Amino acid sequence: MNTQAPAIEWMENVTYDELQVGHSARLLRTVTLEDIQAFAAVSGDINPAHLNAEYADATMFHGVIAHGMLGAALISALFGTRFPGPGTIYLGQELKFTKPVRIGDTLTVLATVAEKDDEKKRVKMDCLVTNQKGEVVLKGEAKLMPPSQKVKVPKIDAPQIQLFDPEARFKDLLSRAQSLEAVRCAVVHPCDEGSLSGAMDSARHGLIHPVLIGPEGRIRKVALDAGISLEGTEIISVEHSHAAAELAAGMAARQEVEILMKGSLHTDELLKAVLAQPALRTGRRLSHVFRFDVPLYAKPLLITDAAINIRPTLQEKADIIQNAIDFARVMGTETPKVAILSAVETVTPSIPSTLDAAALCKMADRGQIQGGQLDGPLAFDNAISMEAARIKGIASGVAGQADILAVPDLESGNMVAKQLEYFAGASGSGLVLGARVPIALTSRADGPRARVASCVLAVLSAHDQRQRKAANAWKQG
Repeated sequence: MNTQAPAIEWMENVTYDELQVGHSARLLRTVTLEDIQAFAAVSGDINPAHLNAEYADATMFHGVIAHGMLGAALISALFGTRFPGPGTIYLGQELKFTKPVRIGDTLTVLATVAEKDDEKKRVKMDCLVTNQKGEVVLKGEAKLMPPSQKVKVPKIDAPQIQLFDPEARFKDLLSRAQSLEAVRCAVVHPCDEGSLSGAMDSARHGLIHPVLIGPEGRIRKVALDAGISLEGTEIISVEHSHAAAELAAGMAARQEVEILMKGSLHTDELLKAVLAQPALRTGRRLSHVFRFDVPLYAKPLLITDAAINIRPTLQEKADIIQNAIDFARVMGTETPKVAILSAVETVTPSIPSTLDAAALCKMADRGQIQGGQLDGPLAFDNAISMEAARIKGIASGVAGQADILAVPDLESGNMVAKQLEYFAGASGSGLVLGARVPIALTSRADGPRARVASCVLAVLSAHDQRQRKAANAWKQG
């Protein structure tokens, strides 16, 4: 077995006395999209010419270009790490940007000693940055105070930046529904700006044909105050939120709409109206599923149930998990991996959720829960971290790579969901499952993107239900 420590890489500087006029050094770097995104994240320069391909295509550059100061940063990197290297003090820089730098360009940074000032121990450097075609993209002149003493220090690996582009993730999700026909959607009591704008944004993206149900005067006032156009939008005026929920549920039962979308009314008010319609019941428990894009997780993560079922029984948990499995399959995961969460990963009689987890796994073995791969109890760490699972000696096809986190109760699930959103920067959306129609359920704190994302989930689920109905009709016909 090789027990040798890895070789240490060193950085060694060039002192003032060692520098001579005409001496030079080079640095090469191929510019990637990730470089541009990282520079934008660090600098705060989110100019769309660097980040928005559609916008950039319409500019004089006809495509995304790198920040000009990214090239300047490479000059600084050459000075600070190689030539003259550690101990160098940067005094000034004059720059002229001559050509744009594009994704995939390989830049050569050349620094040449132009002058030495022996009295002040200063040097002037000519700086030149060229691309792979030999074209000058940046040139200038730098003033430096080189190190006076020889230094040799270990090379330090740069910190890793985890890039997460919520807009790109949102567009990827949106693209799943853009080839589908828009679905007629009852928007229940959209009497605040958030819910009304979410519905109209979804319509603008071609996802739904909204039917706004609520007090028409209030809806129009919200639209007027917020600058939201309702031109051509169907509005059914009712007196209050109870009537809106009842009417919308009735329309869904009569198959006049294929989606329900929650507006500015309480969730239980809407769900009560849904449950009052026998035609909307499926025999399964209604449950909610969150879908999160998490910056440090490699794939979308579903969490259930963190919004409806407070302390679900074993049978209710089976329904909750089956709902989530069916939805994950709609989203393209053929055999979803379900981690049934508890505080520990061992069956412990004093912790009831571990007993439920073990029973649910056995139910899956017996075919009472179908379509997914279940394991539990699993603690949160070993459910989503392969390293945590390895350290704890857990051999499982689910541990460390879960698609679905099934939580013990609403309290723990809601905490996990909120922590992912507010601590981890995850982008979330949500849906109510278990009825004959999907219900887009959003929070008052959700922004426009989250509301549209929830609508995408509902549209995908509605089209899946269409296909199932058609298939059943064909079989029976």
